[in-house]
Amino acid sequence: MTYTLFYALLFFVIISGTGLYLTRARWIPLLPAPDQLYHRLPSSFTSDLEAGLSSSQFDISANIAEGDSRAGLDQRAKEEIRKIMRNCKVNFDEARRIYTEQRFARNNIGPDGRPRDPKFVSFS
Repeated sequence: MTYTLFYALLFFVIISGTGLYLTRARWIPLLPAPDQLYHRLPSSFTSDLEAGLSSSQFDISANIAEGDSRAGLDQRAKEEIRKIMRNCKVNFDEARRIYTEQRFARNNIGPDGRPRDPKFVSFS
């Protein structure tokens, strides 16, 4: 009696394991994977520069040359920008633009920088 239960359980585990292994391409992307486990974000301007979080349009080498002692770029913004760079496969400048437009949209600001508030009055 106990041997048949043991063999039935063993057979079930082997069949289930094989099925999961063969279909792993479908269900692995559905698992939540925190980004913090894969890479440490830099915490100084030198580290930011080495991590590729700089460009000709957003140059932080002057901060490094002047010996800026601040902690570098904003941690939350760096995480979001790195995520956009990885998911959309874009460079730093494009990811920064996408991040800025998303942040504008969350604050009810148009991509051109003007508020979307219907009560907004501008004199030009």
